[in-house]
Amino acid sequence: MTVHDRIRLTGRPRGPRESGALFVFRPARNGHPCGRTLPVTIDPHIAACSIERVQGGSVDARDDEVAVEEPLEIRVDGKALAVTMRSPGEDEELAVGFLAGEGLIAGPEDLSEVGPDEELSANVVEVRTTGGLRRDPGERRFHLTSSCGICGKGALEDVRLTAPAPRQDGGQVAETLVLSAPDELRAGQEAFGRTGGLHATGIFDSDGRLLCLREDVGRHNAMDKAVGALLMEGRHPLSDAFACLSGRAGFELVQKAAMADMAGVVAVGAPSSLAVDLARERGMLLCGFVREDSFNVYAGSGRLAPRSARPSTA
Repeated sequence: MTVHDRIRLTGRPRGPRESGALFVFRPARNGHPCGRTLPVTIDPHIAACSIERVQGGSVDARDDEVAVEEPLEIRVDGKALAVTMRSPGEDEELAVGFLAGEGLIAGPEDLSEVGPDEELSANVVEVRTTGGLRRDPGERRFHLTSSCGICGKGALEDVRLTAPAPRQDGGQVAETLVLSAPDELRAGQEAFGRTGGLHATGIFDSDGRLLCLREDVGRHNAMDKAVGALLMEGRHPLSDAFACLSGRAGFELVQKAAMADMAGVVAVGAPSSLAVDLARERGMLLCGFVREDSFNVYAGSGRLAPRSARPSTA
């Protein structure tokens, strides 16, 4: 029996917006009101809208596509736990990955059912656990924006979570994989290619296989969705894997990777000082500013295999 067989995805029908029926807003033109909205079936991550392009002193009316952003309430065993701004779609993965990244669940064995609530409420996902959460989230609740997941935490001491003890025999990541991962990630960013408005996380194994890629308006949501998708497939922890980020590597993203016991994080952009500190503390590989033939190593150089070496399968 697979983990997907055991973790029940409720599969209840969703409302029109969740099934892809979005509204195109026609702005006022020449002082006249828009007059109507038209339902359009489109990718859940993408909305169509009319814009005015200003260039060289001229104004040109045209259609454009933008990233969809909507709130999602995460409930656990009937109680509201978190509200996050996210790109609709993969909501079950997002909820599961969020709980894992917060240390509230440890793996697939903690999950019983994931899906809409009993009332089929829009923008609500419910997680049913097998025996409750692994730790008490306290009186605080999480209110997360798409730009920053950590801002809503109630106290500074909540920021640093207890991750699994780092493996002393953790695998290496080949230099060639560090250089190739961002290109493979970018090639799979379909919604970003259409809107320019979504972040992405790709999780690769030590042989360079792309295990999962997820996009979202929130970089932390993209990580949660990718981790959650693999957890629901039974792949957790991810000791033989590393994450590739489409942008910068902030503290929370490195922390989420640490909570999943990943070997490291590879980022197209820059890391923050706290991210560097955490990666060094954990013995994780942390690379930034990955370009065609160069990158910076901020932590965990011992986990970086030379070009001539084959990736370790440890």
